[in-house]
Amino acid sequence: MSDPENPKLVLPGDLLGTAEEFVPGRGTYEDNGKIYAALLGRTSVDSHDRAIRVEALHAIPHIEDGDDVYARVDEVKSAMVVVTVLTLSNGRRAVPGAPEGTIHISKAKDEYTESLSSEFSPGDVVIAKVIQSQPTIKLTTGPSNLGVVSARCQSCHGLLTMGGRELVCPRCGHREHRKAARLGEAAGGTDGRGPD
Repeated sequence: MSDPENPKLVLPGDLLGTAEEFVPGRGTYEDNGKIYAALLGRTSVDSHDRAIRVEALHAIPHIEDGDDVYARVDEVKSAMVVVTVLTLSNGRRAVPGAPEGTIHISKAKDEYTESLSSEFSPGDVVIAKVIQSQPTIKLTTGPSNLGVVSARCQSCHGLLTMGGRELVCPRCGHREHRKAARLGEAAGGTDGRGPD
């Protein structure tokens, strides 16, 4: 039997404890008063309710309030930006179903935004914080560490050089404005370059 008080790697079917010791939680199952791991992962015990859980080692990404995510801008409207959520900022696996999210004009920057078309363009990749995950995904790019992390020139489609609000195309010299994330400050410990 594994020691659930000290997290360790467990396999499906590993005995974790008894129903007298713990309450079965996510990633576990109970059979005849004994609690077993239902998947490959690491054990954890909630000290408040004594629930034992197994956190999947290779879990499918799931979006929750407060998560930082990478998203691709699909459409820029007058009052909102429509995006496709790609990945969590701390992971590389795609979010299943490529869910749609929105950034309302009031959540684009921490200051007044006159026009979203001066902050985002279709095809941009942004890092954003989830402010609502259900029933629809609502995002913010307000803080300085959030915003556009990858953008293409609207003239020649070259990759723009990031570094401040004004972005420059090294190919044709065209200059554009975006609500760019401050490099080095990107949420989730990223380097501000976005997903590969």
